[in-house]
Parts: sequence; structure tokens; C-alpha cells
Amino acid sequence: MTTAPVDELAQALRGTEQLVDAVRDEQWTRTTPCTDWKVRDLVNHLVGGNRLFAGILRGGQPPPLTDLPRLQGIDHLGDDPVAAYREAADALLAAFRQPGVLEQVFSVPVGPVPGIVALRLRIVEALVHGWDLARATGQPAEFPDDLAERELTFTRGKLADLPPNRRPFAPPQSVADDAPAIDRLAACLGRRVTPNAAPGDA
Repeated sequence: MTTAPVDELAQALRGTEQLVDAVRDEQWTRTTPCTDWKVRDLVNHLVGGNRLFAGILRGGQPPPLTDLPRLQGIDHLGDDPVAAYREAADALLAAFRQPGVLEQVFSVPVGPVPGIVALRLRIVEALVHGWDLARATGQPAEFPDDLAERELTFTRGKLADLPPNRRPFAPPQSVADDAPAIDRLAACLGRRVTPNAAPGDA
């Protein structure tokens, strides 16, 4: 049976939620493969992005690109990062479940896209930053292979459409052909995937 696109987003969000829930107190300040961000910064970025997209899907306007660095400094986590992550994920899923959303066109930070593309962008964000979080905290990144494989195909196609100076990720890195799909997706988006990679290595 084919899984509905919004249910695939729910899978990705819940997989990353489990990783967030397992972060120990002393791990929130660890370096992540996104070397500018500690663990708390990374989770804050995910929560802020989910809230931003949920607002856009409900009729809000995206901020100008020049405003994004300032918005990154807003604390979305408060005293309970897990609750903040769950609330933002639930709001995003509810927004995507509105009738007709996947067929509409929305202005998101990368430009105007159909709702189904916006959804796939959020799946990739949850998967890859979930992988980052897993690496930073020593957890396994246990996402469904078929889901990661589909998003890898989607990502390769989208990256081919972007000029090099507009790519928000590092160049693709080498990875074994038989590596798990989630590792190949992370490598496609600039992460160095090695069996003994330390946090901050990517």
C-alpha cells in the first residue's frame, strides 16, 4: 500500500522527534555536522522552520531572505525542546492536511513552489537534520530506507535546478553505493559519511 505524502512527512518528523527526545542534558552544547550549530541550535532551526512553513501554508507571507539570519537567532525551544519540537511538527502536519494544500503554490524561502514540493522539502529537512542530530549525539539514524531513497531522488533533481551560488548546502560528498539511503542522502547534501565520523566532522 502506498503511503500518503503527508504520512511520509509524519514518519520523518516522528523519527527526528525520537532523536530529540533522547538528547541528554550534557549533549545540547555538542557540535553537529552543521559546524556553525550546536545540538540546541540545530533543533531550534528545525522548530523554527516547521513553524515558518506552517504559517505560510495557512496564508502567511515568508520573510525576506535578508531577514533569515536574524530569525535564526530567535529561541523557539524555551525550557522544553521536546515539547516545542512536537508542537511545531503537529502544526506543520495539520497545515499540510488542509484540503487542496498540496496542489496550491506557496512562496517559501527558496521561491514559489507547489505544496507537494514544500512538503518534500520539509521531509528532507527532517531526515538530514535528524541524521545530523544522530551523529552529534551518538544515536542511530533509523529512518525508513524507502523514504530516504525517495527523498534522495527528489533532492538530486532539485539540486540540479539550482545555480551553484544558490545552493544552501556543501557540495555532495563521496559515499559507498551500498550505504544506507539516509547516509547517501546526507552525503548528497554535503555531509562526510564515515563509519567513525565524530560530531562536527561533516
